[in-house]
Amino acid sequence: MTNASESLLKKRLVLIDGSSYLYRAFHALPPLTNDAGEPTGALFGVVNMLRATLKEQPDYVAFVVDAPGKTFRDDLYPDYKANRAAMPDDLRAQVLPMCEIVEALGITILREAGVEADDVIGTLAVDAAGNGIDVTISTGDKDFAQLVRPGITLVNTMSGSRMDSQASVIDKFGVRPEQIVDFLSLMGDSIDNVPGVDKCGPKTAAKWLGQYGTLDEVMARAGEVTGKIGENLRAALPRLPLNRTLVTIKTDLALDRAPTDLVLRARHVEDLRTLYARYGFKQALRELEGGAGAAGANDDRQGGGMRSTAAGYARAGAAPAAPVDAALSAPGEYETVLTQEQFDAWLARLQAADEFAFDTETDSLDPMQARIIGLSFSVEPGKAAYLPLAHDYPGTPTQLDREQALAALRPLFVDPAKKKLGQHGKYDLHVLRRHGIEVAGYADDTMLESFVLNATATRHDMDSLAKRYLGYETVKYEQVAGKGARQIPFSQVALDDATRYAAEDSDVTYRLHRALAPQLAAEPGLEMVYREIEMPLVQVLERIEANGVMIDAGELRRQSADLGKRMLAAQQKATEMAGRSFNLDSPKQLGALLFDELKLPALVKTPSGAPSTNEEALEAIAEQHELPRVILEYRGLAKLRSTYTDKLPEMVNPYTGRVHTSYHQAGAATGRLASSDPNLQNIPIRTDDGRRIRQAFVAPPGHRIVACDYSQIELRIMAHLSGDAGLLRAFESGADIHRATAAEVFGKAMEEVSGNERRAAKAINFGLMYGMGAFGLARQLGIARGEAQDYIALYFSRYPGVRDFMERTRQQAREQGYVETVFGRRLYLENIQARNQGLRAGAERAAINAPMQGTAADIIKRAMIDIDGWLRDQNQRAFMVMQVHDELVFEVEEGFVDTLLAEATGRMAAAARLRVPLVVDSGVGANWDEAH
Repeated sequence: MTNASESLLKKRLVLIDGSSYLYRAFHALPPLTNDAGEPTGALFGVVNMLRATLKEQPDYVAFVVDAPGKTFRDDLYPDYKANRAAMPDDLRAQVLPMCEIVEALGITILREAGVEADDVIGTLAVDAAGNGIDVTISTGDKDFAQLVRPGITLVNTMSGSRMDSQASVIDKFGVRPEQIVDFLSLMGDSIDNVPGVDKCGPKTAAKWLGQYGTLDEVMARAGEVTGKIGENLRAALPRLPLNRTLVTIKTDLALDRAPTDLVLRARHVEDLRTLYARYGFKQALRELEGGAGAAGANDDRQGGGMRSTAAGYARAGAAPAAPVDAALSAPGEYETVLTQEQFDAWLARLQAADEFAFDTETDSLDPMQARIIGLSFSVEPGKAAYLPLAHDYPGTPTQLDREQALAALRPLFVDPAKKKLGQHGKYDLHVLRRHGIEVAGYADDTMLESFVLNATATRHDMDSLAKRYLGYETVKYEQVAGKGARQIPFSQVALDDATRYAAEDSDVTYRLHRALAPQLAAEPGLEMVYREIEMPLVQVLERIEANGVMIDAGELRRQSADLGKRMLAAQQKATEMAGRSFNLDSPKQLGALLFDELKLPALVKTPSGAPSTNEEALEAIAEQHELPRVILEYRGLAKLRSTYTDKLPEMVNPYTGRVHTSYHQAGAATGRLASSDPNLQNIPIRTDDGRRIRQAFVAPPGHRIVACDYSQIELRIMAHLSGDAGLLRAFESGADIHRATAAEVFGKAMEEVSGNERRAAKAINFGLMYGMGAFGLARQLGIARGEAQDYIALYFSRYPGVRDFMERTRQQAREQGYVETVFGRRLYLENIQARNQGLRAGAERAAINAPMQGTAADIIKRAMIDIDGWLRDQNQRAFMVMQVHDELVFEVEEGFVDTLLAEATGRMAAAARLRVPLVVDSGVGANWDEAH
């Protein structure tokens, strides 16, 4: 063994489960606060655990947390973690300071989109241990016991317990580390909403695995298990393979960090001093002051400062919040309206005001089913009222009649000259519409004011905005209604508490508008985006959501049954090909079968160099053996069934018989709309099975589905922004853009371009918009990296305007900290000046893509506003029912189809004036698939 290897064996990596740290500290410690009243209990616990960890002087260390958004597990099982309550507000308030302290301590924070923190930790741990680095995983999560092996130890910093051997895992759980996944699959996990075998606890699961060895064997011999528990086991058999996938920690992610990249950096003493003093951590501050002198000049850390990576309130390139106006942060005065005299006085105040803020309190988060419990109003900062209408706890004071009160308020809400203000008001517009009030004059929404000012500077919920722009701490729902199992419905909240909470909503909305409107007015381009795009779109989206879309539930159930049969057939076929049974959902078993037994080439590797079995890896070898293709087929069928065909029928609204999605304007920083419940953006279209799902989106009798879709809109925007003569010429001619590109790049006539050459040109056309380099192109086309680099160089030599545009955009982003769409929407790029090359490169890729994706988003929003205005005069002969990426979908009377097609495609094409024409493809059918 070399000296270098001997030295490496002495290195130690500590991987900290950040989410586990924070939640455990929050629930274990009392609700402490600092002198300013900010919650600090969880933060105090985390800081102490971090200090204890760092005293052991690890060579490498990372603090791993979950990235926002869904993971692959949510795709496999939409109800994954569905029963988890939202993070308590007192805990959420401590997340940002936690990240600030972690960064200031010199610890790298890791977040990986699409997976959980557990998977990042698992991948790094296995990689490091495989390279002779001793790994300590600092966590209280039992799932990590599956990773215990030589070189990987689990430490519960709070309790001091350790698991560092097979014996220690057996002592804790009664099974070996390699049986933990099967153990968890049988028991299920109530925290993650993974149902196991009913009544199967740890003792039963350990007993079965002790008797049969593996989950596969337990399933195969389930008939031998007697009694009620045996019946429960057999009933659970269909879902156990999915359980195993859900509880298995991935260890083969393609991460951009190696364990040896996680060197502990020098502390940033000044930042720590400020943070410890603010949150009252006196012992940590004394320890810091005692060691500050030794840190010396190394305290100016490399790799970017705290405020550019974690703080969020002063990000590099981010628009700073305006100084807080003291008048907007003072306590409010609120009134409970219980008498007709009080109500009449408030009606007079609302009628006399030019504008007023309002908010509804309801009995449901679903706006399509919620009933009004009360309303609040504000006409000036610091003054507001709550009108309770349906509180029903014992001893409730007499309230005004709901129907009569709403009838009295209706003229104010339907008056377009009376400006209404809201915070995420689309929900309230739905609720009022369902109670007979179609709001007009909805003029300002503070969520959207914040989003347009800077999409990435902060979250856009009221609590976050009040804290950032007003320096105001709002009353939280849990403070008046309780939390968890003890939470009561708002109708049972005492009126004094209800008024304090509800009236504050309208008051804070009014205050936020006073703070944000001048900032928008100072930026004419942003104000135009807000006034001409985002605000008019609110009521357009509300109408689309209310329209809903019909689905054929029977068709989806038939598809589910068919998918189930084909999944079983694929399992049987795979077993026959392998010559033995194996778990199709186990990467370990699959890897052993494909690469050890069948000797197929491992063309895609994990970061540790092990053969990968992800989708890309299986596609790479699918031409060499039929089994990988069968496994891919099985995975695709399972995802379609769990995500769509089983789920969509359950989402039909019982009152309308339709599915009503929810669109999110303040989601993607580029301005792209997102949707949820259901997520219409992810319904597949490239496969026959995916298209079958769209066949279940149907038109009622006498109507047709019409789909209108922008053709290659982002490429057209690229041509417009770059001004490249070649691209402009290709689009103006109406030629196949990818064939034209291939002809230009390879110096051929268009009719001579081969299929592979067109495919390469298409990959470059789309890849450049997303910052794809030679490595990505080589992987996509299955060619050598050098050949891919030659393609890109040749492309840029033929389209120099594109290369110049990309460089100009990078430079603009570096100088300004943001890039803009054609219509003036800004995307701030926090890492554009980062010292870390990976972060900086990611920001540069975003800088190039954002103007195109954001402009495409702006264009379809403008088209939606225009078409909606026209549709409202057409006597309900057509409805806009969906927006999906660059596509609008309509439900149209059969005799009105031609008119709708002409108007919709014409208005979409005219939604922007670019240097190249906007082209809209369209189709008509009895269902969504037929309309493509």
